[in-house]
Amino acid sequence: MHPPPPTVSLLRLPQVIARTGIPKSSWQRGVRQGRYPKPVKIGVRAIAWTSTSIDKLIEGLTAQAVD
Repeated sequence: MHPPPPTVSLLRLPQVIARTGIPKSSWQRGVRQGRYPKPVKIGVRAIAWTSTSIDKLIEGLTAQAVD
């Protein structure tokens, strides 16, 4: 029996900041520099990040901290 696939949701910038603890300006700089995941366009003036991309980022950052 296989576990169900993870539910993917879209996170807006305030939610991403709350989950990662990374300051807004550092987050935006990291996205421009390719350190953090690129957002997806969800409207004319709206962007979001997938919850799976943020989860992978958090896992990667915590793995680096352990090493």
